Amino acid sequence: MNSFLSIQPEVAKALKNNQPVVALESTIISHGMPYPKNVETALMVEAAVRKEGAIPATIAIKDGKCLVGLSNDELEFFGKEKNIWKVSLRDMPYVISKGIPGATTVATTMRIASMAGIKIFATGGTGGVHRGAENTMDISADLTEMAQTNVAVVAAGVKSILDIELTLEYLETMGIPVISFGQDEFPGFYSGKSGIKSPMRLDSPKEIANLLNTKWQLGLNGSVLIANPVPSSEEVPAEEMELHIKDALAAAGKAMIKGKEITPFLLKYIAEHTHGESLEANIALVINNAKLAASVAVEMR
Repeated sequence: MNSFLSIQPEVAKALKNNQPVVALESTIISHGMPYPKNVETALMVEAAVRKEGAIPATIAIKDGKCLVGLSNDELEFFGKEKNIWKVSLRDMPYVISKGIPGATTVATTMRIASMAGIKIFATGGTGGVHRGAENTMDISADLTEMAQTNVAVVAAGVKSILDIELTLEYLETMGIPVISFGQDEFPGFYSGKSGIKSPMRLDSPKEIANLLNTKWQLGLNGSVLIANPVPSSEEVPAEEMELHIKDALAAAGKAMIKGKEITPFLLKYIAEHTHGESLEANIALVINNAKLAASVAVEMR
């Protein structure tokens, strides 16, 4: 067992007994939503995983340890505390060595899940190639981590504030399979549609589990992105959302927001300017992704 891991007893027991486990990130708790909605959402997501027959393992960093599975008190801490570091891969050694509390991004959650032996992870949306990356070179570490770590990611696509087409091109270059669940079109995060055809489509958790097992048995390292569209009853139309995204990007440019601060800024701006509609869509899609991830985890045993 890695000395930097602290695995919750329920999660450790499930892993030892080869029971299905789903990793969950903590950035959405500390940096993605306001309190108490963030903690309420985290609890609903964990409950959704359990309902499908798997064990949830929300991941974070605290007191120099990678926590795999959080107690309710720890969820409250990460939901309420203001000085939580947003931890990408480059930050891990610094945050752990200094004992700083940190919420894990997609890339960091994947790495810690892999260290613990968890094979599937549910999130809202992944990072990707930012709009204007031809000038800024702003490409999320989520993508490079997906190229090397054997943890599948269930998400509602990439965050729509990003350049979806360039992100898909990058994923192809890195050899990362991209599967859309139940539709031919790649989902657009807040909306089930993006106008972009998905590279591949699968229609059942069993098919997805078979693909994951086949990939790794072939010795092909890296993730698979399983793009799961937000329920149609909860989506925000893509055309409407695009207007808010452009306004948010302009506001971020005016405020000179850059680096790892830009995604929380954009999501907050959009939530405020859609009167909470985007926040409700975000909650619905995270829960939906947790359900699918758990169903796949059950099939993978």
